[in-house]
Amino acid sequence: MTKVVTERYEQMVLEVDFDDGDPPAYLKICGMKGVNVKRTAQITATEVPDCDDESKPNETERDVRALEVKASASGVWAQTSGGKMLDWFYSGRSIPARLGNLNAAVGDTEFEVGRVVLASLSNERTDSKGKVTADIELEFDGTPARTVKA
Repeated sequence: MTKVVTERYEQMVLEVDFDDGDPPAYLKICGMKGVNVKRTAQITATEVPDCDDESKPNETERDVRALEVKASASGVWAQTSGGKMLDWFYSGRSIPARLGNLNAAVGDTEFEVGRVVLASLSNERTDSKGKVTADIELEFDGTPARTVKA
């Protein structure tokens, strides 16, 4: 039996360039631990009749109308990135970002790269006297480019 090749925690990365440099200088967002990537397709469904026998039920055909990629992350509110996150949110601008699968096989997608907007930024202080936490949601402005692992 062939053993499955997996990806470790630190091999799935979310990185941004807060300074919007050229070329981008990607950094992990300090404090973010849990990362969730969601790729969705917007679908248009159309009912198509059978022209030879209209008594038959229509078939439903689907077309992809648009693609959307989002990433969310959660963790602790870190001093080293907190101010940058607030500046980014209040600026309303998009910045360079990339999602990495560092254990990708040669020829597979290693990075999804594009500009992202900070769609959601929330903090919580629980009554258990723990650390202040943060939750963020990033949305790609367009479909990210995919780069393959060499």
